[in-house]
Amino acid sequence: MHSYTLIAPAKINLHLEILGDRPDGYHELVMILQSIDLVDKIELRPNGTEQIRLHCNNPQVPLDASNLAYRAVEVMRGEFPKIAANYGGVDIFIDKKIPVAAGLAGGSTNGAAVLVGINLMWELGLTVPELQTLGAKLGSDVPFCISGGTAIATGRGEQLDPIVDLDNLWVVLAKYRSLSISTAWAYKTYKQKFGSSYISDSEGVKSRTAQVHSGSLVSAIAHKDGASIGKLLYNDLEKVVLPAFPQVAQLREAFQEVGCLGTMMSGSGPTVFALCESSDRAEIVRVKVRETIPDPDLEFWVAQLSSAGIEVTSFSK
Repeated sequence: MHSYTLIAPAKINLHLEILGDRPDGYHELVMILQSIDLVDKIELRPNGTEQIRLHCNNPQVPLDASNLAYRAVEVMRGEFPKIAANYGGVDIFIDKKIPVAAGLAGGSTNGAAVLVGINLMWELGLTVPELQTLGAKLGSDVPFCISGGTAIATGRGEQLDPIVDLDNLWVVLAKYRSLSISTAWAYKTYKQKFGSSYISDSEGVKSRTAQVHSGSLVSAIAHKDGASIGKLLYNDLEKVVLPAFPQVAQLREAFQEVGCLGTMMSGSGPTVFALCESSDRAEIVRVKVRETIPDPDLEFWVAQLSSAGIEVTSFSK
């Protein structure tokens, strides 16, 4: 049986809009998701036991069944029990470069990589749509992480409509190492404050989703117009996170003041990103914001927008 090494890209949100409640307890969303070339490396090896064993170079990452990489193997075992019994257990090695609990889908992309790797290791022959259906059982971001690129996501985030890939722009990402924000808290607080504006009928949801599909941001992406994309970035969750977490608000303001195409919090935060037209400009923005906020707890990353999802980089017997 082969071992596989895969890369698992992070994602940012270019648009995140909360439309209303869903019967399954999630929120009805319309988002534009974008892969970036900040990646984790995932290695899968058969271990000759029945165990799922996780290893990671970052002590913040849980090594038990709460980890989506672990749960991805469990999902595959549940779906294909006879095949799983033939192949036995697996060791999963995570070389973690994506910051933890950062709103960048780090856990989801690891789970996506394991689904892709197990599909190959067990010779299941599943298609990308079939893997995405299984990925939706793990989490709303997992289907996107499998395919990557640029896509409109609807439903709870698992229904994808790919659009023209963006790879001509760069981002500077920044996150306070010691700061984390609960996604559940962010959505719950948003509902408490803005639930009266929720769209309650399915036709209203379809109409608003169609407006995003035909809207200015999708048009700007199609034309790879970085200046317009930067002006059109949007995230509903900023309305509750920025007032509650002044550090995040200050970071966003710092990016805005040093001159970039646009800046926004990704997902439920606390990562803030600045969109830039080149790697040189991204590095200038990073240096200027570091000078403005010299807090050693604040970490930075520079990455390019990417058209890639999960990719296999090597395999061996």
